[in-house]
Amino acid sequence: MSILANQPWQSQPPSWRLLLSHPLHCLSFGLGTGLSPKAPGTVGTLLGFPLYWLLMHLPLAQQWLSLGVLFLLGIWCCEVTGRALGVSDHGAIVWDEVVAMAAVLITVPLTLAWGLAAFASFRLFDIWKPFPIGWVDRRVKGGLGVMLDDVLAAVMAVLVLQLAQRLL
Repeated sequence: MSILANQPWQSQPPSWRLLLSHPLHCLSFGLGTGLSPKAPGTVGTLLGFPLYWLLMHLPLAQQWLSLGVLFLLGIWCCEVTGRALGVSDHGAIVWDEVVAMAAVLITVPLTLAWGLAAFASFRLFDIWKPFPIGWVDRRVKGGLGVMLDDVLAAVMAVLVLQLAQRLL
């Protein structure tokens, strides 16, 4: 997949030193949010809000296209960082949460309440991992596995939020 993916990596713990050693690690660690000592996935998810704000002025098709590109980039960077850490889906890797959260935000009205609902529902499905999220999480490894289970959590969150929008 890349010249970096074929390099031999010595396993090392997540750190600012590793983050600063390569731009792919910086993305994987969500610009440092993944290095939070508590709840790195939740802290990393918050980075989805500024990503959405950067994209929200684009036409809708370009927003989705941008997220598609960031998803593909995520497969690569999460694979490289997982190899460096010696753990395929280390908790410090949060780029998957960042991209998935921005995707959920595209589907809800631009209000504080809907933003909070999007955050809560995405985190619920990402942590709970009902079928098929848990199945993918256990069986698909590497960068694709890291990114794919969060996309599924985002899809389930979007379905719940779309239903809520119709009922309210």
